Parts: sequence; structure tokens; C-alpha cells
Amino acid sequence: MTPSSLAWRLVGHLLAGLMAAYVLTILWLQFGELLTGSAASDLQWDDFSRSGTQALVARSLVRSPDGAVSIDPDPDLRAELERTPTLKYAAFDPETGVAAPGSSQELVAALGTMERLKPLAMTFRLGGENDSAPKGVAALRQTPTGRRVIAIYGYRFSWPMLLRNISESFGETFKYFLPTFAVAMGVGWLSLRRGLKPLRDAARQARQIDMKALDRRIDLTGIPSEILPLMTTINDALDRLAAGVERDRRFIANAAHELRTPITILSARIDAPRAPTFENDLKRDARRIRNIVEQLLVTSRLGRHGNGFDDDVDLAAAVQSVVDDYALLAIRNKQEIQFESGDAPVVVRGDRSAIESVVSNLVDNALRAEPEGGTVVVRVRPGAIIEIVDHGEGVAHCDRHVIFEPFWRKSEQTPGTGLGLAIVRELIELHGGTICVSETHGGGATFKVTL
Repeated sequence: MTPSSLAWRLVGHLLAGLMAAYVLTILWLQFGELLTGSAASDLQWDDFSRSGTQALVARSLVRSPDGAVSIDPDPDLRAELERTPTLKYAAFDPETGVAAPGSSQELVAALGTMERLKPLAMTFRLGGENDSAPKGVAALRQTPTGRRVIAIYGYRFSWPMLLRNISESFGETFKYFLPTFAVAMGVGWLSLRRGLKPLRDAARQARQIDMKALDRRIDLTGIPSEILPLMTTINDALDRLAAGVERDRRFIANAAHELRTPITILSARIDAPRAPTFENDLKRDARRIRNIVEQLLVTSRLGRHGNGFDDDVDLAAAVQSVVDDYALLAIRNKQEIQFESGDAPVVVRGDRSAIESVVSNLVDNALRAEPEGGTVVVRVRPGAIIEIVDHGEGVAHCDRHVIFEPFWRKSEQTPGTGLGLAIVRELIELHGGTICVSETHGGGATFKVTL
């Protein structure tokens, strides 16, 4: 479907506004004096019938074969005479002032000859009547027999006459308003075209932005204030997109580098003579590659689904399940793992598998750091706080702000992928939480997660 033009829509609104103003102006000219009750105004409701009544008289003018003009009431004029018995009318030749046959003798006698006056329009009352008496009007009009002065007296208000009067007013004045409409429409169209030019320029700049030109932005110079927030939002979105693409590129490069090491070691073991520990070594290398791949998949899932975590999670139950999974590994390593939790349930909004991944990464790191015979303590405290405590070497103060960066490791000899804590931090931040590390009393590291 073709989108509608904003320029034409606004011009249409402008035209509708002008038409409404025109109609209101005509109506105000018609009724303004009457509605405001001006003391200087002599306008009455009956006056709205004068134009229609004069038109009835004009249509009743006929010309005989010898060229004489007379008034022969047509059916409409006869019907009006029946409705308004007081109605009187006359028609005068504007050049000679002679009344046409069929004119009201009372009006002819009262007005006399119009040879000298030749009025374009005038109002009158018959002699001896007060100001509240009916008014009469004489006006020069174009008739089927030529120009004539049509005089009427004693006319009365009627709705059809009112509507006819309003219609005639529109017909007589529209030709004067038409140039105003045309000029206003033209000026409005040109102004809109000029006003929308910065938007067209911005669209042209946006079309030039692709994956190879993510550093480009829409120039905000000259952008109207009404659409400046939209353009600013688009630039901000491009900033986030560029940062995400750069992060993904860096992530892929680091992942390729990280996978190369265990794959190289695995290839070397396959090519080397079989040692007694060959099978165990292969399993360890395969487990290391699997851990890297699983952590990459978790990070990819985070990027696709964002923070759509909306389940009620029993924090103690989720952490307890992870501790149970690591209990056997701790026993094999001659270690202990201890779980502590209060009696009151701690429920958070989130994704249970993501929370378990966080705890699993931290417990796995703690068991690696815990010396033989030591105990790793896992606590769930009120306020949705999880603590994982080990008694290993701990984390140096200078490293505490970088340990959560992707692929960070203390040294190349440090086992692991360097992805675990980066994933932990990202998962926690998506839950609206925080993570920090401090020193365990007596030595070691304590990781504190607040969800």
C-alpha cells in the first residue's frame, strides 16, 4: 500500500481550515448584527427573506411580443402571496423610472418615479408607520428582461428564504475568496516542501548507512525541532547497533582464538604416541571445548532474547539444585560444599536456567580455587542475595574491575576460557542485579550477587 503524503495531508487540513473560516465569515456577516443585538442595527429576521422575495418577483417579469415588460406572478410568487398577504412588489425601469404593469399601485404611489433616484439599493417604510413596522427594500437586479429596480414591501421570514439567502451569499462571494484559497494553498505547499527538505536529506543519509558504514550518522544541522527527537533517537540506535556489532566482531575473534588452543592441544594428543592417560586427556580436552561452546551459546542467547525474564523463581531451590550437582565433584576433589539458606522463601522475577548458569559458573570457579580439604560455602540471604565463598588465593584489588571482561584470564597458564564471569555479569545485569567480589575473611574470594 502506498503511504499517504504528509505534505498533501497538511495542505488538505489547511484547505479545510480555510473553508471553515470562509463559511463562518459568511454566516457571521449574515447573522452577526442580529445575534449581537447591536443598538445601531436595524436588521430583522424578516430581512433574510428580502433577496429570495426579490428573486421571485424578478422571475415573474415577462416581455410581451411588442417589447413591453410586465409582472405576471408565477406559481412560486403566488404561493408566497398566499403565505404573506401583506406582500407588495413593484418593478421599475432603471432608465425611465416607469413601473411595470402588475406592480403594486400602493408602492408605485409611495415611491413615485425613480427616474431621478436610480437606486442601487435602499430601504424604506411607508409613510405614517413607526420603526417597528415592516420594512421595504428597492434594489437593482438582473432579471430575465434585463436590469430592473425591484421593490418589495411586507415580506416575511421563512426558512427556505433564509437558506436561499445564504446560498446566494456563498455564490456571490466565493469568486472573491477563490484567489485567497489558491494563494494560501500554494504558499502552504511550498512552505511544506521547504520545511520537509531536512527530512528528505536525513532519509538520503540514512540510506547510505550499512554494515560497512556504521560510523556514519544523520546530520542534525537544520533539522526542525519537531522531528529532532526522532533523528536523535535514530542516531542513538545507530550508536548502540555499531557498539553491538563491534562487540560481536570482537567476541567472534576472541572465541576463535580461545578455541584454537584446546583444538591444537587435542590434535597434538591424537598425533602423539598413546600415553597411559590418553583417554582421560581426551575427555578433559573435549570437556574444555564443550564448556567453551556452551558458554558461547549462552552469550548468543542473551543477545537474541534480551531481558525477557518474567518467571517467578525460588532462589533457594535454584541454588540448591546447582549445589547438589557439584556435590559429587567436590567429594572427588576431596573438598566440601556447604549450602546455607533461611526458612523464608526468597522469590525473584527472572529465568531459572539463567540464574542456575550464574551460580554454576561461580561454584565451578570456587571449587577450582578452593584448596584440598577446604569448604566452599554457598548462601542465599534475604533481599535476593547469593554469596559464594572460597578460601583460595582470592582476587587481587587491581584485577577486581577486569575479571568480568570477556576472555580475561590472569595469565595464559590459567585454566578456563575466560568467558564464565563475563556471562555471569551479563546475566545478572539483564535481571537488573549486580555482582561484586571481596576478600574472604582469612583469605579467598567472596562473590556477592544481588538480584
